[in-house]
Amino acid sequence: MNVEVVNTGTEILLGSVINTHLATLAAGLFPLGLRIKRQVTVPDGDAIREALATALARAEIVIATGGLGPTTDDFTREITAELLGRPLHFNQEIMNVIAARFALRGFTLTERISRQAQVPEGATVLPNDNGTAPGLYLTHETNGRTVHLFLLPGPPRELKPMFEESVLPILRGLVSGTAAINECRIYHVLGMGESNVEALVGEALLALPGLELGYCARPGEVDIRCIGPAETLEAAEKIVVEALGGQIVTRDGRNLEQAVVQALTRRKETLALAESCTGGGLANHVTNVSGASAVFLAGYVTYANEAKTRDLEVDAALIATHGAVSREVAAAMAEGALRRAGSDWALATTGIAGPTGGTEAKPVGTVCIALARRDGSTTVEQHRFFRDRELFKDLAARTALALLLRKLESI
Repeated sequence: MNVEVVNTGTEILLGSVINTHLATLAAGLFPLGLRIKRQVTVPDGDAIREALATALARAEIVIATGGLGPTTDDFTREITAELLGRPLHFNQEIMNVIAARFALRGFTLTERISRQAQVPEGATVLPNDNGTAPGLYLTHETNGRTVHLFLLPGPPRELKPMFEESVLPILRGLVSGTAAINECRIYHVLGMGESNVEALVGEALLALPGLELGYCARPGEVDIRCIGPAETLEAAEKIVVEALGGQIVTRDGRNLEQAVVQALTRRKETLALAESCTGGGLANHVTNVSGASAVFLAGYVTYANEAKTRDLEVDAALIATHGAVSREVAAAMAEGALRRAGSDWALATTGIAGPTGGTEAKPVGTVCIALARRDGSTTVEQHRFFRDRELFKDLAARTALALLLRKLESI
């Protein structure tokens, strides 16, 4: 079944709001064997009419987001009723729910709020437990086919639960036993360029029948996306793993920090961080993961040498002898964080982010990363990233997390 998405909202096209709807919808549809064939974003106003008419003319499933609120720029409900020839009817049950919600919060009802209780004739109301505008589900017969149209609210905190609790069950019933269900596997590869990755695996993967192959490159990282039947993906995984081995940090679509937090949680172990060149970026990656509080004990941003000595007990003589950016100081930072936090693991980063500060022996882009473990073992790596300052910091942080993940997975 052809699926199209129409996102409405001038604020999206002005760049003041990031459109997260496509990711939510696509991720939910894929397990049903459904793929979004086209997505369009239009401003509030007459552009909604044209976009909806176009989608209704060629898709079996149309999902429209936004424009269901009470204000003068909310037109989606009215435009849909006009396009489908469905008169709007006031729904007292919806109004009662809205009124109760307002009363609970001490808000005053205005006349415009009642617009959200208008329902096109024949529509199924999708309840909204996180806002006042309900969603709507309509079917429309055109040119001998049935179109399933879903109107969903714009705010993500309202759209996502409504999509999961109301829309997906309807779609699951529509496609049951009819859609070809493929799987998707995503391999996150760290420290390699897209062309190098493709050179190692591309030809062999393309030879597999029924495999849809794609790459997504980011600085210092490449995703290999494989879609197809389970048996084909097993063959693809063998090719990818044999060719790229230790460069793969995750194989199931999780990002690096999610995998680290989940591995530590599973092992009931804890982590501390000692950062210099990454300036707290490593802690930011870890704390972006829900549940990180169960494993992340403390982070120390010791940018100055004096802070390394004061907060992490790094010997000043060690810094004087080897320099702040050195394997020896990185190891001492990690071990100091381990002792101070009482954690099971500690990561440390120290480097030269540039554009100044480099020397012939230690050029800009040099970074030393250390991983200390409670049992007394410490692993140190040295890298050089030819990137601008911000990307250097991000690559250093992700390389540190990859070091920890590999160590956790090897135990």
